Amino acid sequence: MAKSVSPDAISTLLANPTPDSSSDLPEIVVQVLDLKQSGNRYMFSASDGKLKLRAILPSSQYSDVLSGKIQNLGLIRILDYTLNDIPNKSEKYLIVTKCEPVSPALESEIKSEVKNEGGGIVLKPKQDSAVKIEGGIVLKPKQEVVSKSAAQIVHEQQRNVAPAARMAMTRRVRPLVSLNPYQGNWTIKVSVTSKGNMRTYKNARGEGCVFNVELTDEDGTQIQATMFNDAARKFYDKFVLGKVYYVSKGTLKVANKQFKTVQNDYEMTLNENSEVEEAANEASFVPETKFSFVPIDQLGPYVNKSELVDVVGVVQNVSPTMSIRRKSNNESIPKRDITIADETKKTVVVSLWNDLATNIGQELLDMADKSPVVAIKSLRVGDFQGVSLSAISKSVIKIDPEIPEAKKLRCWYDSEGKDATMASVGSGSSPSSMNGSRSVYSDRVSLSYITSNLSLGEDKPAFFSLRGYISFIKPDQAMWYRACKTCNKKVTESIGAGYWCEGCQKNDEQCSLRYIMVVKVADESGEAYVSVFNEEAEKIVGCSADELDILKSQEGEDNPFQLKLKQATWVPHLFRVSVSQNEYNNEKRQRITARTVVPVDFAAESRLLLEDISKMRASQ
Repeated sequence: MAKSVSPDAISTLLANPTPDSSSDLPEIVVQVLDLKQSGNRYMFSASDGKLKLRAILPSSQYSDVLSGKIQNLGLIRILDYTLNDIPNKSEKYLIVTKCEPVSPALESEIKSEVKNEGGGIVLKPKQDSAVKIEGGIVLKPKQEVVSKSAAQIVHEQQRNVAPAARMAMTRRVRPLVSLNPYQGNWTIKVSVTSKGNMRTYKNARGEGCVFNVELTDEDGTQIQATMFNDAARKFYDKFVLGKVYYVSKGTLKVANKQFKTVQNDYEMTLNENSEVEEAANEASFVPETKFSFVPIDQLGPYVNKSELVDVVGVVQNVSPTMSIRRKSNNESIPKRDITIADETKKTVVVSLWNDLATNIGQELLDMADKSPVVAIKSLRVGDFQGVSLSAISKSVIKIDPEIPEAKKLRCWYDSEGKDATMASVGSGSSPSSMNGSRSVYSDRVSLSYITSNLSLGEDKPAFFSLRGYISFIKPDQAMWYRACKTCNKKVTESIGAGYWCEGCQKNDEQCSLRYIMVVKVADESGEAYVSVFNEEAEKIVGCSADELDILKSQEGEDNPFQLKLKQATWVPHLFRVSVSQNEYNNEKRQRITARTVVPVDFAAESRLLLEDISKMRASQ
């Protein structure tokens, strides 16, 4: 009996993504293409001769595949289905929940259909012969070809392919976006887009080495993979920047937000038992750069944090190349600053270094009069002039990229942005963009407002201003830590002499002390404990941590250490504080941290009170 694909079957499926019942479905017969085993299920492409759709067979039909009833190039009738979106792509895939075989393999893929006078369809086989029949296609199987089931084909393919290819066929190659710490065996196909240097470390458990790579799959999803000791030595030379690999037998854990450099909730660890095989026969791919843009006026919370940001903006100005001398090794490196703006009508300066300054920077300088749009990935946010951005070695710059955000920004700039008044993100008193003394007059609240709202800072730190007194400084608390004189990170005593800095990877004979203390702050509404760090603590105590340590070592009836702390209490200050939530012993606690401490300007306070009085009168 002659069978045919249903005309416009794929269009019918796409138009009815969730049919109410199987009785509502029209006749849907499709050709099975590229049938293959992926993990514990079978994947294929459903074709109606015009369009194709990626699809998955139900587990109930596996016996039909293994027995040869459903074959590659054969026909099936779809009785029930659902359509799902492919993550990170504007495509859908078909989940077949019920189907039945219609025909074994045809001679070839149905690629074109031509209507005859009687309304039927003509299929043109390889021999350029066609048999017309009203209402359908005559299937003319190739007699000399022995039909094979999908299981037989997969088995033959697995015997003849290279080890790396076998890894892809015997295990399901998963997209990075689908991985989580609770999955068992998995295989990913990724390209090495960034490779760090081998580093040595020393801690209480001994010495070791570590390095990490950034892996990106074909969808553009990234993850950081870290290797220690034996695994680091095993895979350091194996991973080559730009090459493609199959990776399996790694472990995942929730990424440490303080140190993560890619946009992924998880980070990967590879040990000496992990498998890494180069995909030698696979064409290398350049993953599409994915951005997660932060508006310029919302960069404040990222200042001096380890988290990197992506920005998109219109280039307003490009400086000439300048030479900057590094303090660490006295080496001169090129630098160039560009100023960009976005729809928030704020501007920010982005510092480019080394090749980015000389290559991309020169390209931007040559086209600066055209105000190009740039999308920049992986920038550090600093506090120079309020808020500033700086490129790092892994930063990526795209000029006039073909992405929706860039096109939208171009339309805005051409229509109104070029005539708009722009202001630097570092100016003004916005609590999210300033940590300096100007912001202590904005968002003024009482201490009781913070302590009575325990949900403040759950999602991200909340910023407020306070006016209060230091009511108590506990003298027997740990007020400081030993810090490296170069990078200010914590140091440990070396076995021989001196102090070891993990950040600088060097030993120094001396270290400095930096404040890390807790003080009690009081105002007319109540009191609360506030964490204070070095610069702000020095303003409160009136001396450095090294000087206070010397006073603490002195003995006598009038202890100068106790006297210094007493003198610091009941002095009025203005505070800019952040409020966040910390977890301690499985209990959430509110943490208030002083970001800025300045003396009270009584003239400015008087003006603020007069403004409040005017507002109260106007509202009455």
